[in-house]
Amino acid sequence: MCEVPGRRIPGITPGGLDSLVPDSTSRARIILTTTSRDEGPAIARDLVEKRLAACVNITEIRSIYRWEGSMCDDPEVLLIIKTTTDRVSDAISAIRSAHSYELPEIIVVPVIDGYPPYLTWLDGETHP
Repeated sequence: MCEVPGRRIPGITPGGLDSLVPDSTSRARIILTTTSRDEGPAIARDLVEKRLAACVNITEIRSIYRWEGSMCDDPEVLLIIKTTTDRVSDAISAIRSAHSYELPEIIVVPVIDGYPPYLTWLDGETHP
């Protein structure tokens, strides 16, 4: 554990965030965008049913981006996938199999701390 003024953060070594070492109790969020109201919930249900995620938040968003030289302004669906680091690889494989985008946004963000009862629940839902 690393010392932070006033508290300790589990999973962070004295080298800082660059030295985060995942273990069987490390948690992550996968940030994902999809193209439709149908695709997002279908991916979410698949991940939760397979216990690759404990929970998935889904919200409609608007994205402005450049793609193949053109400016785009499109509605999308944002998924925030709550999982453990040892499930990330399988979750990404499942997402890629179901996703319609040629180049889906799949961003993994480590969870460095949280409410202990919630983290215990997350672990239980991904590791029955």
